[in-house]
Amino acid sequence: MAGIPAATSNEAVGGFTTVDVLHQLSSTSASIDEVKSARLVEIEVGANDVPHSSSCGTNVDCYLPRITEIKSNLHDIVNRVHELTAGHAVDVVLLDYWSVWLGGQYAHEQGQAYVDAAATVTDEVNTVIREVAAQTGSAYIDLREAFKGPDYNYDETHYLAPDGDHPNAAGHEKIAAALVEVVQKRIPAA
Repeated sequence: MAGIPAATSNEAVGGFTTVDVLHQLSSTSASIDEVKSARLVEIEVGANDVPHSSSCGTNVDCYLPRITEIKSNLHDIVNRVHELTAGHAVDVVLLDYWSVWLGGQYAHEQGQAYVDAAATVTDEVNTVIREVAAQTGSAYIDLREAFKGPDYNYDETHYLAPDGDHPNAAGHEKIAAALVEVVQKRIPAA
């Protein structure tokens, strides 16, 4: 892909859930216009659908009903992208999460029950994202592997911003590298 000019647009909005992204793709003209002309659409959404809450705490079962909604909404999001791009080829890339809650040392500071619950809820969300990617013919990027290694045992703290949740510059570089690897396989250089 080196040497091929590309324009990018970031339509992400912090805190958005899958419901918010669906609404954005149905009502926000700037986002709709960007998607309509896109050759590739990168989607990373779902973690905000299952935020850690004091009412659920580390009770994983409390979060699971939201997983079904994520799956349905993510299907609808991908379908909407394809509706908006009808008439030209578009690649959709779904990214999962290293953790849907705090990661690395920030998670460990919350205790082992938190770490275990975060891992389980992340597994559930990532499974849904991987399944939707397969079902819709979308590319899939395993960011947990990118951040934590193939066995998911590497401490990703140095890829995280001080909030313990979002990626820092090194984390964004990891995401970009994973994206480039997948895109190069799906969109060969012309």
